[in-house]
Amino acid sequence: MTVWIIFLSAIVLFLALDLGIFNKTPHIIGAKEASKWTAVFVTLSFLFSGVIYWLYNNNYIENPDGLKPITASIKYLTGYLIELSLSIDNIFVIAIIFSSFKIPKKLQHRVLFWGIIGAIVFRGLMIYFGVLIINKFAWTTYLFGIFLIFTALKMLFTKEEDEFKPKNSFIYKLLGKIIPITHQADKEHFFVKIDGKTFATPLFVALIVIEVMDVVFALDSVPAILAITSDPFLVFSSNIFAILGLRSMYFFLAHMLEKFSYLEYSLIAILSFVGLKMLLKELIEVPEWASLGFIALSLITGVVVSLKKNKDD
Repeated sequence: MTVWIIFLSAIVLFLALDLGIFNKTPHIIGAKEASKWTAVFVTLSFLFSGVIYWLYNNNYIENPDGLKPITASIKYLTGYLIELSLSIDNIFVIAIIFSSFKIPKKLQHRVLFWGIIGAIVFRGLMIYFGVLIINKFAWTTYLFGIFLIFTALKMLFTKEEDEFKPKNSFIYKLLGKIIPITHQADKEHFFVKIDGKTFATPLFVALIVIEVMDVVFALDSVPAILAITSDPFLVFSSNIFAILGLRSMYFFLAHMLEKFSYLEYSLIAILSFVGLKMLLKELIEVPEWASLGFIALSLITGVVVSLKKNKDD
């Protein structure tokens, strides 16, 4: 438990520094600042694979699957790339939500900060129960595999006009029945008093919708990484690094999403691959390096094809 406590404490410390020092004053996060933090998070995420190797090599953490240190590192990197790639779809939805509720750019970081705290809690719970279910009922692996392939097919055949519309969503309508909603943002506040009555601001509404959508996305990403490993620490740490880097990546990619339109096909390929891996695990054993290579190649191909297509256009 010592490693878990240190890891969670480091996350709490970073989040406290983030809100209390780095982003104490709300401001617009430009491309330069976002690219710097994106590079920092991606670098730290890859360097953490060395920490994974060290932990498993010295038996400093529970190793329920009896993984070799190098195998644990590869599984962590594979899981991280899966979570990172699936986060791209999340960025599309966050951009739509902010646009729909007209959230000022300088307040978007605050919404994402609290959204990430909620995401960490919900992901932690989903990972805990996901690992529990797979270890207790091995046949659920096939259900997860079928679900991932279904999700890939749904992404492939979903039309653009069917995109998510926040103000038409069930959660927005339900929230309006619980608490009155004002359409005027009051600085960085989530609630305001109007004539002695408490109203939810667009910031709070956007936060709740983002939290719910993250849970929806987790229904894809958690089973996907469970296909790689059911080791709780590897699953949780790869998820956390992807989530922590999501904010800076959002501000880095938000204005360039259209340039990476072919990345969606990369996500479809990754989900299909992972789903098939779960379904055929008794027949075909895919080496860890092959899984990592396929996922990395899918992402690189999606980026290269997208950039080339834009250049041709």
